[in-house]
Amino acid sequence: MLTTLGIVRNGVRRSLGLRSLQTSSTLQHDSLFNHRDTPEDNPDIPFEFTPENEKRVEAILGIYPEGHKRGAMIPLLDLAQRQHGWLPISAMHKVAEVLNLPKMRVYEVATFYTMFMRKPTGKYHIQVCTTTPCWLRGSDEILEAVKNKLNLQVGETSKDGLWTISEVECLGACVNAPMIQVNDDYYEDLTIENTNEILDDLKAGRQPAPGPRSGRYSCEPIGEPTSLSSEPPGPGVGVRADL
Repeated sequence: MLTTLGIVRNGVRRSLGLRSLQTSSTLQHDSLFNHRDTPEDNPDIPFEFTPENEKRVEAILGIYPEGHKRGAMIPLLDLAQRQHGWLPISAMHKVAEVLNLPKMRVYEVATFYTMFMRKPTGKYHIQVCTTTPCWLRGSDEILEAVKNKLNLQVGETSKDGLWTISEVECLGACVNAPMIQVNDDYYEDLTIENTNEILDDLKAGRQPAPGPRSGRYSCEPIGEPTSLSSEPPGPGVGVRADL
């Protein structure tokens, strides 16, 4: 906001008036962007990759040529998060050590991408997409159904460590809106009823089948095609009189 614009002439300041600059609100997300030491997240808590994941680290690094190993940062951060359940600062330090990079380079990436969870996250991370296509198809109702079913608000984790709810931007399944992501699985073409069914299955320890809930296989049109339903004509049709 500009409030003190003016000019000084002969020792007297003359105001040029006030002008406010309206800006859009900052995007809010439940990920952490600033670190504060806590009992469960501080540099004194050691983090090491398991022997099995050490092999994965070597395999990931082998993809990148010498001089470009820092390109493995996101895969390594993802591996650390999958091992720990979320991404503590000690895991970021370990990735910086593996890549021989300043810690700040890792902080920059881990705080930029909201896929990295900077605080303890439930066993089931429920991500509800509310971007325009999903919103037009009823994502607000789906989000309310999830909050009511789990008795949680966006950004909260249940006391039993089972659930975390996040409201996220586009997850890339717009034609199957509305949809949610649970850990690595997409559940699409949702209604309030089948959203509750998915959560009931997870509560009971069952793994609900991912994908559309409308009966379609993928993202093909529902029902019979309404155009391009016949064999295409041969070349030259409508151009040469003899065809």
